[in-house]
Amino acid sequence: MIKAETAKSYCSIDSLKNFYALCKPRVTALIVFTAIIGMFLATPGMVPIDILIASSIGIAFVSGAAAAFNCLIEEKIDALMARTRGRPLPTGQVSQKETVIFSSALGGAGLVILFYLVNPLTMWLTLITFVAYAVIYTIFLKPATPMNIVIGGASGAMPPILGWAAVNNHVAPEAIILFLIIFCWTPPHFWALALYRREEYAKAGMPMLPVTHGEQFTLLQIVLYTIILVIVTMMPFSVGMTGLIYLVIATILNAIFLYYVVVLYRNYSDKLSMKIFRYSILYLGLIFTALLIDHYFKFKFI
Repeated sequence: MIKAETAKSYCSIDSLKNFYALCKPRVTALIVFTAIIGMFLATPGMVPIDILIASSIGIAFVSGAAAAFNCLIEEKIDALMARTRGRPLPTGQVSQKETVIFSSALGGAGLVILFYLVNPLTMWLTLITFVAYAVIYTIFLKPATPMNIVIGGASGAMPPILGWAAVNNHVAPEAIILFLIIFCWTPPHFWALALYRREEYAKAGMPMLPVTHGEQFTLLQIVLYTIILVIVTMMPFSVGMTGLIYLVIATILNAIFLYYVVVLYRNYSDKLSMKIFRYSILYLGLIFTALLIDHYFKFKFI
């Protein structure tokens, strides 16, 4: 009777919502989105529907598993921060044992899907990404160095490469450019949030850049990395990967981003810092959307 009640509780709507929340659905959605763009950019035609579906599900499962494992490792830290204290683990809605089982099953299922329904290369690259984020970044880098988000950003930048590999079974230079865009986008995106939450990070003992090096140094780094991001986002056009449509959209998006970070550098405010954080998410989505639109319209500047 007890076993039956336990099994029933796992299947309740609230339990499913808690497990879903462990997957950090908004982050996972952005990961899958950039992976899908990578798939479409990898071919001049349409992505085979079976590859599109299997890759999206497999990458989503492994990404969700990595997020759940991250929540497990950072349970105590999450409990100290306003942004994360409502997550299922700190509130006791999900146990550590349940999280381990859920993460293992979800991640394993995703890897199996990628191996058998996509290709082994995509599976191995996805597994490497999981280990880089869930283990190397979460356990070792994040609590050890203020440059954690720069180094750890490599794992978050992998989705377009995964999508490219899913379609072509190899990684091309164009996929590396997509990787670099996300890699350079990550520091200004995350440091804008870290500035706003720096007191909470300090309380949790996390060596985030605003905590270890102060506000002004972090603001300077945001400006510098945004300039690097602007340069990198011009690479698709400069190598002939995209045409005028992408160039125009990317230029506008970059101008707005640069304007915001320069204003923030000159006169910091929590309100603007969070505005930049939210804009950076929109920015990345629109940059990759522009890549896709340009790819299919074939509007080249000669």
